[in-house]
Amino acid sequence: MTKAAADPLAAYNAKRDFGKTREPKGELAAEPGHLFMVQKHDATRLHWDLRLEKDGVLKSWAVTRGPSLDPADKRLAVRTEDHPLSYATFEGTIPKKEYGGGTVMLWDRGTWAPIAGKTADTLEDGHLHFTLEGERMKGEWLLVRIKGKPGEKRENWLLRKIDDDHAGGSDDLVAHALTSVATGRTMDEIARGVAVKGARPGGKTPSAGPVGSSDVERDSPAGAGVSRPRSKPTGKGQGKAKKASLKAPAFQPPQLATLVDAVPAGSGWMHEVKYDGYRALTAVGGGTATVYTRSGLDWTDRFTGIADAAAALPGAALIDGEIVKLDADGRPSFSALQSVLKDGGDGLILFAFDLLEQDGEDLRRLPNVARKERLRALIADLDPDGPVQLAEHVLGEGEALFETMCREGYEGIVAKRADAPYANRRSQAWLKVKCTRRQEFLIVGWTKSSARGRPFSSLLLGLRDDDGALRYAGKVGTGFDTALLADLARRMKPLARKTPPVEVPRAAARGASWIRPELVAEVAYAEFTAENVVRHASFVGLREDKPAREVRAEKAAPAPKPKAPAIKVSNPDRVIFPDSGITKGELAAYYAEIAPAMLPDSADRPISLVRCPQGRAKHCFFQKHDAGSFGDKVGQVDIREKDGSTEAYLFVDGTDGLVACVQMGTIEFHGWGSRVADVEKPDRMVFDLDPDEGLGFDEVKRAAADLRDHLADIGLSSFPLLSGGKGVHVVVPLSPAAEWPAVKDFAQRFSIALATAEPDRFVATMSKAKRKGRIFIDWLRNQRGATAIMPFSARARPGAPVAAPVTWDELKGLEGANRWSVRDAAELLERAAAPALRGWGRADQVLPDL
Repeated sequence: MTKAAADPLAAYNAKRDFGKTREPKGELAAEPGHLFMVQKHDATRLHWDLRLEKDGVLKSWAVTRGPSLDPADKRLAVRTEDHPLSYATFEGTIPKKEYGGGTVMLWDRGTWAPIAGKTADTLEDGHLHFTLEGERMKGEWLLVRIKGKPGEKRENWLLRKIDDDHAGGSDDLVAHALTSVATGRTMDEIARGVAVKGARPGGKTPSAGPVGSSDVERDSPAGAGVSRPRSKPTGKGQGKAKKASLKAPAFQPPQLATLVDAVPAGSGWMHEVKYDGYRALTAVGGGTATVYTRSGLDWTDRFTGIADAAAALPGAALIDGEIVKLDADGRPSFSALQSVLKDGGDGLILFAFDLLEQDGEDLRRLPNVARKERLRALIADLDPDGPVQLAEHVLGEGEALFETMCREGYEGIVAKRADAPYANRRSQAWLKVKCTRRQEFLIVGWTKSSARGRPFSSLLLGLRDDDGALRYAGKVGTGFDTALLADLARRMKPLARKTPPVEVPRAAARGASWIRPELVAEVAYAEFTAENVVRHASFVGLREDKPAREVRAEKAAPAPKPKAPAIKVSNPDRVIFPDSGITKGELAAYYAEIAPAMLPDSADRPISLVRCPQGRAKHCFFQKHDAGSFGDKVGQVDIREKDGSTEAYLFVDGTDGLVACVQMGTIEFHGWGSRVADVEKPDRMVFDLDPDEGLGFDEVKRAAADLRDHLADIGLSSFPLLSGGKGVHVVVPLSPAAEWPAVKDFAQRFSIALATAEPDRFVATMSKAKRKGRIFIDWLRNQRGATAIMPFSARARPGAPVAAPVTWDELKGLEGANRWSVRDAAELLERAAAPALRGWGRADQVLPDL
């Protein structure tokens, strides 16, 4: 037996001088377990160390580019020496001259297991198919050893994500998970020895997991200050306290969907799963939450788990959603929901899909997609597998989603106009398409059963037509279990009446008992017969959340045809891009089609327009004010100027607003860094990398990546935006907490620091003379009144390019900042809905102290 086999930690101990490094000495663990962790390690080169507990040690791989959620990515993972289990709590610095010298962050932690039917011993055969349940890495993963070359000493493996519900984009983890899961510290703070002794972001304490506070504190110099969590505003301002005191909004009637016979076509629709549950509006404020039914009944006591989870949300909000219970296969089940409510069980989930009000701001006039993004940001810090979850959607391609849902046994889908405001009523802006025929009926009576112990044989059903007249609609005799039969009999007993409440055929009325039509039953059926009664009906459940007076016969209307913008575009054949022949009509069509992807960033933001009434090659000018010529589809917001006067600034909040601007000769949309609801609090920073003439795009890409890394070091996630010209914008989303002076000051000092550190590459002043051979870091867009090009806006440049969001990973392979044009709307929409870009430009973070 070799020494390594006798002591698997011999190599680990031999590489380290424990008199110089604070890493723990290697000792075998006595109790077997399934721990895993990932440590971000900035040594000779930055990498992520994946460690899986097996045989009393941590099997380890250095993943050079970090784990990717994209199943198409195969990340190199170099096998390293086994580590002791005590290493699971290590976070700190290793002296530079020691083995592995550098900064170590506890980046993820949790448990792992081989997939069903496999064992951990397959690792010795060179492959491991396993699941992770971590704070960041979840779902199925695969490690595969690459066949080595002769004489090669190290083992090279590939780490790949399996395509499942937790798959996503290449940048979702590495580029945006920037703080320790144990302490909330950034790599820079760990390197500086900043101590954290309180709660980590999300409210958990370091003692809640493998890392103990002693591991952190011993690495910190005496007197070091406590770092603040990056994901929430801190007590330095009064915003958090003010939000906590906001009262919960009042109940509002929900928007209802119209039943149609087919999925609406076109890119202007966003499609969600039709959940089989109870509609609910949840009002949050002051640390409490109230759950209302669709008719305004307070059912908080029935949904305490959901109310408790929602109460933890910051500020005040009114959230629309559906409460469901998932069955053993993970599908919403109405019967399972009723069983839980009856038995007082738990496990209910609110799938939230709309946000009507937030912190006193009425959001109903915002486009659907914009409200959804506000909702996504609001609940981002909640447990993604907890009682309140986001109902995801896809843009366009509703037919594919519908086919999948029907094949998997779901009820159907809901299609929503992406640019539509919220209407507190039934409308054609929300449509439902069902896989199976389901209808709500009124129970009007019951028939006796000859079976012993069965209180009734079938229920007699009624329906109200559009004129309100009640008619007989057939009977249902299946779908009941013993407990449900007894419960229904109990509920019907006090409603008994001597005569039928509706005219019933003599054959159906024979031996029947009658009740007042107050109970609402959900029934699945094959069809309505020629006599207008249900055939092959099956009872699904009682609808306690829906008043009997609202029950009407539902008839599927024809699916609407693609909606044309309400704004008429004059001279649609006028060529405005002479080099490519693109017309005014084509540009208007582009903005109408791209609106679902563009509006979440652009809606309700003061804008400046680049207008070229005679085309791109003619005179163009900026316009930010309006004297009324744009019409009522383009909004105005009064903003105080520096001299104390007030001016009306433009903003758009829907597709028609975008097209109305094109009608007035607009090509480009530039937006403020704040929204009209609070123009004084920016929700993003933009660093525009503007290269000097002669510098290639490779230099710009390298500069953008360096800015990303410097921002990440201080805990800020960033996203690249192709400008459509020759540069790249590095976009830093912010929670709107700080005001303009603070954001401007941060951007200026950050840019000057980079220019000072690398004066041959960067310059932070506008001077053309000083820009020679360098890249100007334009931080001036981060001051009150300044604007930056909006994502998906066209540019008044040859070829009609557009400003396009990209991932950091794909930026590396692009050859220019003008990759896409207005003729690529379909591809841009598909990209916007893909997992890799779904969270682009979204992060809940505040400015750190510099």
